[in-house]
Amino acid sequence: MTLHQRFRAAATNCAYRFYSLEYFFSSSQREGFDAVELWCGPMHFFMDYAANDSVSHIAALSKKSGLPICAICPEQNNPKPSNVAARGDDAIRRSRQYFKRAIDVAADLGAGMVSITSGWGFLDESREAAWDRSVRMLSTLGSYAGERGVTLALEALQPEESNLCNCVRDLRTMLEDVGSAHLKVLLDTGAMWRAGESVRDYMDAFGKDVVHCHFTDARETSHLAWGDGVRDMRGDLLALAEAGYSGCLTFESVDPRYFVDPAAADRQSLAALKRNLEEFDT
Repeated sequence: MTLHQRFRAAATNCAYRFYSLEYFFSSSQREGFDAVELWCGPMHFFMDYAANDSVSHIAALSKKSGLPICAICPEQNNPKPSNVAARGDDAIRRSRQYFKRAIDVAADLGAGMVSITSGWGFLDESREAAWDRSVRMLSTLGSYAGERGVTLALEALQPEESNLCNCVRDLRTMLEDVGSAHLKVLLDTGAMWRAGESVRDYMDAFGKDVVHCHFTDARETSHLAWGDGVRDMRGDLLALAEAGYSGCLTFESVDPRYFVDPAAADRQSLAALKRNLEEFDT
């Protein structure tokens, strides 16, 4: 198997927030992506704890473009209303229903995967209290995901986003505490870079449990299109290949600089990927 055959490049609609969903799918098809990770921004796909848009339109766009949905990415970071580590009975109930709805959407679209985080705790409470709430929520969601044939892919967040899971050590502890066969690892290279870690650190720690990847460049900030930062794509691809990773690489280039022309950022990242893969395969 060549590396071209091993890795699938996935687009995400997050940077396309000022464009229609139809434009996003047609652009992603035109640029040559293999799949789509659907971000549940309300301008494209409304979903809250009580209701969501019909998945039929998404399914039709996926079929027309030939781009399968590889994952669902629900809204979940502060100040979004849903939080895996939500506090208070009402907030916990709403968050639980929201993430269960995301699991249902993934199952209905044949995506099979939901990108999820540990959530965040209030800074004026103990980290342990928020951690325990996150464990309980992820355990509940893991059980439900198993019933629906869906995998939860847990990603680390950066310190200004969450005080819970920021690094490999945190992710390992969370997986151990939850103990669900349906909770795996999402390698987000932005959070990885911020923590001073590497792809090899993740693969050594989790191996085949790394089931998804948000694959971006970084410099002073993360989640950049490849070529706008200083990271080594070739080294990342080699480490992923050596560990046997064969999942999607989602180009989650969501810095606001890309909002006017997100297709250009995607094109730039795809060109870098193609160039590096061709060097490997020759």
